[in-house]
Amino acid sequence: MAKTTKRKAASKSGLKKVVKGGARNKAVGKLKRAIRLDVPHETDAIVLDRLWSVVMNRRDADPTISHSARLLSRGTAKVAQKFGEEAVECLIEAVRGDRDAVIAESADVLYHLVVVWVSTGVAPAEVWAELMRREGVSGIAEKASRAQTSMVARALKTTKIP
Repeated sequence: MAKTTKRKAASKSGLKKVVKGGARNKAVGKLKRAIRLDVPHETDAIVLDRLWSVVMNRRDADPTISHSARLLSRGTAKVAQKFGEEAVECLIEAVRGDRDAVIAESADVLYHLVVVWVSTGVAPAEVWAELMRREGVSGIAEKASRAQTSMVARALKTTKIP
C-alpha cells in the first residue's frame, strides 16, 4: 500500500474509508470494516516482541511444565507442522465466517509463528525490517524481484509456491 494512503475511520458505522492522495480511489476507496475500537491500547508488534522474549526464555525450560519448551524440544519440523495445523484451523474459521473464532485462531497462529522464529533463530526485528523494506512496493513488483530466488527453489525441487 502506498505511503500516501490516508485512512479515515467512520466511528459511528465502524467502517473505514481509504483515501489516496486526497482523492477517492475507486479500487481501494470502497468502505471496509475497521478494527473494532474497543480493543486494548497495546495491540501492536510490541506484544509479539514480548511473546518472542518469553518463548526465547522458555527454550531450556522443563518440557513437562512449559508448552513452548515442549514444542521446541520436538524440533523445527514438528514446530513447523504445528504452525501449519494452526494456520489451517484459522483458514477454516475464516471460510465459516466466524469472526470471533478467526481472532482466537489468529492468536494461535501468531504464537506458533513466534515459536517457529525461535526454533529457526529469527528475531522479530528481522521480520519487521523486511516488512518495512517491502512497504510501498507493489506486490507484483516485489514478487518479480524474487524471480531469481524462485528459479533456485525450483532447481532444489522445493514445493514452495513461487
